[in-house]
Amino acid sequence: MGEAGKGDGRSPLDTALDELYGTPPSAFVTRRTLLAAAAKADGRPDDARRIRAARRPTLAAWAANLLLRAEPEESRGFLELGRALREAYRSLDATAIGELSEQRRRIVAALTRQAAQHARDAGQQLSDAVRQDVEATLRAVLTDAQAADQWATGRLETALTPPSDFPTDTTPEARPPRQPPAPPPPPPARSSHKDELAERRRQRQERLEQARRAAEEAQRRLDDRRADHQDADTALQRAVDDQDRARHQRDGAQRQSAAAEEQLRQAQEAHRAAQEQLNEAQEELRHAERERREAERRAHTTAEAVTRAEREAREAAQQLKRLTRRGG
Repeated sequence: MGEAGKGDGRSPLDTALDELYGTPPSAFVTRRTLLAAAAKADGRPDDARRIRAARRPTLAAWAANLLLRAEPEESRGFLELGRALREAYRSLDATAIGELSEQRRRIVAALTRQAAQHARDAGQQLSDAVRQDVEATLRAVLTDAQAADQWATGRLETALTPPSDFPTDTTPEARPPRQPPAPPPPPPARSSHKDELAERRRQRQERLEQARRAAEEAQRRLDDRRADHQDADTALQRAVDDQDRARHQRDGAQRQSAAAEEQLRQAQEAHRAAQEQLNEAQEELRHAERERREAERRAHTTAEAVTRAEREAREAAQQLKRLTRRGG
């Protein structure tokens, strides 16, 4: 009843299905696709088809499957209780029925709470309606051997419905109840009419059963479509989140670009200022040369001014070149 481990002799298909039916319903379709693709890539096309054919369980069925895996010892004891309770009903042991019925109520309530807790731990909150479906499934496991076998696989697809009461006359082990004397056989004409009525009832029951199976299949398909829609919503939200992150990155890049443009503008301003300084220096040089020719007594002073102006001009030119290279 627990998940298959390595070396336990279970087939890869059983391992994959156990994993699949232990997956929360919201992630079932995505996980099914991945497991089927892995089986196909591993050269197991039949397993891949079986995995793709697996139906998404309802939330109540998944919670019941989860309980089976999370509480293996209690689950085994619960199945034993069901066998004992059914045997008590078959043998019409009134004392055992009373004792086991009381035990049944307590255990069903406790296991339902445990299933809800395990579901919460897995990130799924069970509503009151779903909890009632889980409880009904557990009661079905106790009262019906076929339901018990279904639950023991850990792969329920839908919640189980318990019978109205334990059968006491439909199994070979049942003790037949005391019957009143048989009525006299009906007249032959009536027998034919009753056979016809019985046949119509049987056909109607067949049609009802077919309709029930069709409705269940339609519900499964609807559940799968809802799961696909939920997966699409999740993918859409992921895409929106990615878009928001990209927008933030773009805004950051724009801010960096604006800062770089501002730095370039400042460098250009500095270049213009340096050019103006160079022009001024050249003008001063020309003026100094005129002054030198006009006034010998200022020759020495003018020569120093010229030398200084030339040095400033060289520095300005070098600065211009550096700024020009930066601007390029």
